[in-house]
Amino acid sequence: MRIAIIAIGSRGDVQPYLALGLGLIKAGHTVRFVTQQNFEDLVRSYGLEFWPVRGSAQDLGASPEIWELAEKGSFIATLSRIQKSAELTINDWMEDGLAACQGIDLLISGTTALIVGVSLAEKRDLPAIRAHVIPAAPTRAFPSILFPPTLPSLGGTFNLIASQLILQFGWLGARSMLNRARKKILDLPPAAFAEHLGRKKGFPTLYGFSPSVIPAPADWSAEDHVTGYWFLDPPADWTPPADLLNFLQAGPRPVYIGFGSIGSRKAAETTDLVLQALAKTHQRAILLSGWGGLQNADFPESVFMIDSIPHAWLFPRVAAVAHHGGASTTAAGLRAGVPSIVIPFLGDQHFWGRRVHDLGVGPAPIPRSKLTIDRLAQAIQEAVTNTTLRQCAAELGSKIQAEDGIANAVAIIQRMEGIKS
Repeated sequence: MRIAIIAIGSRGDVQPYLALGLGLIKAGHTVRFVTQQNFEDLVRSYGLEFWPVRGSAQDLGASPEIWELAEKGSFIATLSRIQKSAELTINDWMEDGLAACQGIDLLISGTTALIVGVSLAEKRDLPAIRAHVIPAAPTRAFPSILFPPTLPSLGGTFNLIASQLILQFGWLGARSMLNRARKKILDLPPAAFAEHLGRKKGFPTLYGFSPSVIPAPADWSAEDHVTGYWFLDPPADWTPPADLLNFLQAGPRPVYIGFGSIGSRKAAETTDLVLQALAKTHQRAILLSGWGGLQNADFPESVFMIDSIPHAWLFPRVAAVAHHGGASTTAAGLRAGVPSIVIPFLGDQHFWGRRVHDLGVGPAPIPRSKLTIDRLAQAIQEAVTNTTLRQCAAELGSKIQAEDGIANAVAIIQRMEGIKS
């Protein structure tokens, strides 16, 4: 079977789908991976066919206005601004994606690619699978992942209605932009008012997270499958930097601190806050720079900075992980079996922060807008000294390590009827 996987976003958005693609290749299928040009080296390093779409998630989210809205925790305003910026590139995504789907038997769309993936499948008359790393379908079991963290949950019925309204709001915000691209690029009629990005009966929806973290809600349909995580491990020939190995061996396990793909206009201030919190707790640390805004400074010998590192390799070697709460980073921390300190900025990050705390594997989340030296220091101290929390994290990590989410997802895909083998 010839399969195209389209995934757009940050590296954390792309990696799980790359792992799924490797699983499909192992099962004997041909996979074309469709993503932004800046991920070409990553995709090719794993031996997948790479097909580029123009634009990058870094450019889309790099404006000072978006950073300021994100730091304030204003999700609706941030989403609105990102959608406005996205309209400048959606035509490119449609054109490039349309060419990528030529000669394909099945299209798999990641969460952030649904706005184009569903329309491409319609144009090419392809069966399509929605593949999420977040719980996207409305349910009574818990509030929407985009539910404002400051508002209380009022029970199952409220959770369901609020989730449906949030989903509809997001769809309506994107619909006019999508319809203009559908008409101009694909020559398709407008998408329906209540289409919700192509949730069609008869096609499975895959959820790449652990049932030990989020069990499938009883009110989800039989077409919603919680498979387990889709982890991307380093290539077989990857080796860690020698200076990082030396740092790890030079003392007790450090704490990892990194804020992923969320930028900050106050990088120097953030770095100083982190360093002061570490000094108060007398902890060694590895700091990730990346997009996260942490800057090089005159670090003490107890602090090591690195631009990027596979979480699958590093996290089992640290005492705790402090991060922004992105779905993929949260998954890597849980799998490693070490406590997680979540510092959410916006969107689903607040959901993952609450979930980590509710599972008993991390301190209460600290919203980025409320992060202080004392709060971070207290959370670090709790993460490295609370034996109950550490035991719970280790036990959950063992459960996740025993799962094979990729194999489960591949088996579901192969059971679909009417698809070429």
